[in-house]
Amino acid sequence: MVEGVQDARVIVTGAGGGIGAALARRFAAEGARVVVNDLDGDKARAVAEEIGGTAVPGDASAVVGAARDALGGTVDVYCANAGVAFEDGDLAGTLDEASWAASWDVNLMAHVRAAHALLPDWLERGAGRFVSTVSAAGLLTMIGAPSYSVTKHGAYAFAEWLSLTYRHRGVKVHAICPQGVRTDMLAATGSAGDLVLRPNAIEPEAVADALLKGIEEDRFLILPHPEVAGYYQVRAGEPERWLTTMNHIQRTWEAAR
Repeated sequence: MVEGVQDARVIVTGAGGGIGAALARRFAAEGARVVVNDLDGDKARAVAEEIGGTAVPGDASAVVGAARDALGGTVDVYCANAGVAFEDGDLAGTLDEASWAASWDVNLMAHVRAAHALLPDWLERGAGRFVSTVSAAGLLTMIGAPSYSVTKHGAYAFAEWLSLTYRHRGVKVHAICPQGVRTDMLAATGSAGDLVLRPNAIEPEAVADALLKGIEEDRFLILPHPEVAGYYQVRAGEPERWLTTMNHIQRTWEAAR
């Protein structure tokens, strides 16, 4: 058992399938009490029944109050996992502002709202854990998906800010940044995802394993695809090389469409 997880009271958003369901199952297997949140109530209830957890369906931005009641008044771990992805293409084409609005709300502002609701109690207790499912797009970028890339950068920045601001007060933060994961969201990335993400895609359970290992080792940045660390170093240290390489991938994608 991972220290700090057994008997923990945990919320996982977007847990009706994919990474969220894998996280919920893994926390339950470690002895945690888990609230399963998803917009799809039937999926949330199915996962909750499977793991002996509690389903709290609905918008991830407003789940904390009901989930806290279900857990007996206290939350120890919050997994901000719910996310949306759109194949926006490029801004020279049709700009779908509804996609941008949904991306901002789910991929970033839901995290902000959850932290706002949780931090007073965590700071008073001197303990709490915030897990953000960011994606490697938050460290790097993703062709064909501007709204996803930009809002995932925001999610990573917010997790980083939470960590540097509150770590000395007992709040632990983890940012999970996988590349392709075999979920419905991978399918939503369309042909760009087929080119960039699908060849090295991993199972959701591998992401859950990486998180628990990261919790055990008390690490902020969790990379289920270790090669992302090298890409991130090139992006930071050699931006022209990085952009040239990514533009080559962009042109490859355009030529294949």
